[in-house]
Amino acid sequence: MLISFLRCVFGKYLLIIHEIPETVSVSSSTAGYRSAKYTPGEWFSNYHTILQQAATDRGDAERIQRHSKTLSQDTEALTAQAQAEGTRLLGDRLQQIHYWKSELQQHIQQLQADTDALVAQKTRLERALDATEIPYAISTDNLTCRTRRPGPDLVRDTVEEELLKVSGTKLKSNVKGWSNRDAKKTLEFDWSDKFEAYSFDDLLCVCVFRMLVERVLQDTTRDLRVQCSSVDQAFSQRCDELIEAKTQLEIRHTEILDQIGAQERNIVALQQAIHNKEAPLRVAQSRLYTRTLRPNMELCRDDPQLSLEAEEKQIHASVASLQQQLSEARASLSYLEESRMTMEKDISCKTHSLFIDRDKCMTQRKRYPNVSTLSGY
Repeated sequence: MLISFLRCVFGKYLLIIHEIPETVSVSSSTAGYRSAKYTPGEWFSNYHTILQQAATDRGDAERIQRHSKTLSQDTEALTAQAQAEGTRLLGDRLQQIHYWKSELQQHIQQLQADTDALVAQKTRLERALDATEIPYAISTDNLTCRTRRPGPDLVRDTVEEELLKVSGTKLKSNVKGWSNRDAKKTLEFDWSDKFEAYSFDDLLCVCVFRMLVERVLQDTTRDLRVQCSSVDQAFSQRCDELIEAKTQLEIRHTEILDQIGAQERNIVALQQAIHNKEAPLRVAQSRLYTRTLRPNMELCRDDPQLSLEAEEKQIHASVASLQQQLSEARASLSYLEESRMTMEKDISCKTHSLFIDRDKCMTQRKRYPNVSTLSGY
């Protein structure tokens, strides 16, 4: 601590020495500057400050140590309790797995006997599933194309939400359309998925499964066609919004261009006005200088003198006002240019997005399959 104190004192002493001007002698430099030595009161104040800080640090350290000890004990107890609970739950789970394994084995044996009766129905279902590949591919391609929308137009709009619903319908049809043989294979590979096994067991009875397949085909066909109409409507609405936004931006862009031209002309006029003040200012200054040559008592502040001084001040004030206005005009022109570039970029974005949605996506959607194809015929 003593060493730190001495360093502090020595550092302040050097700082005082550096602050002494070089052109002043040592004897005269003491005037106006503090002596390098400190008073005993300052020495004791610094000493007690160091002691108080040390006591505070020691108290903080002891508090942290007590808290750390308590925390270690608490966490150790919690860890032991959690481990015991985990061991108990694992034991219960092992018993459940053993039970459900036996149950699933019985379901697998029952499913094997029903497989042959469902082959014909499965074939139709597979054709219907194959037909859903085209809507799914169209939707996927639409989503992929729309990822190339630039900048601010890359939004999750209604069109994208409707396209994602098409993907969901395709997935739902795949899940519902699993065949009996597929369910058996799934059960053999995944012994622990007991809930899915029970659902397959309920659905795969021969008479019930055939009705289910028919209902799934009808639901899927209806959902796909309804979703197709929703997507087409969303695309049409989005294209109208893009066209309207693009039109408004082009109108504002034209107005900004006109304003830029007007502001540029204003800047030129302000610069000319400032330039026009130079000649009168030189005249006034020349007259003032010439009148300083008047001899003796003639060198007085008469009315012409006062008028010339007022004229000079007025010209300086006018120039200052014009320069301030010129600065504001240049700043305004800069903002207008930024707005112009922003609008041009956004117009380009809207044009590109409109090309993607209207010319690519909506054109491709004409390949969407009809109801008969989606039904598996």
